Amino acid sequence: MYRQVDDFFNEWSASAQGTLQVLKAITDDKLEQSIVEGHSSLGWLGWHLVGAAGYFSYLAGLKVPMIRQESTAAEIVAAYENVASSVKEEAAKLSNEDLLEEVKGFTGPIARGAILRVMVDHQTHHRGQMTVLLRQAGLPVPGVLGPTKEMQ
Repeated sequence: MYRQVDDFFNEWSASAQGTLQVLKAITDDKLEQSIVEGHSSLGWLGWHLVGAAGYFSYLAGLKVPMIRQESTAAEIVAAYENVASSVKEEAAKLSNEDLLEEVKGFTGPIARGAILRVMVDHQTHHRGQMTVLLRQAGLPVPGVLGPTKEMQ
């Protein structure tokens, strides 16, 4: 759980930058890459991260625009850049006390700082899935948290 706005702001900034690296590695011809047919493709996961950032932000009381799903890899990147920037702008308006305030969560009341922690963790989880799919698709895997095979 975040108790200091600067802690969330800094971690979100780094997490969003890493997610952008992964999203920018996707190409239109690989949007349907998935581990099993019909489940969690690169394109679906990309749009899921855009929508989830908007939804978690909504739960946290941040005014982040919901973005319409389009169809290309570049549109996913642009939409994510928009939502990630909006999260940063809205988080900058919070006080440390705001992070302790309870908001509506998935299963009941939860501290705003806790729902923001879940948002970052959720994004990291799906970003990891996407790096596996990038490799399976033969696309370069960016070094989000350290060097990858492609960087050696």
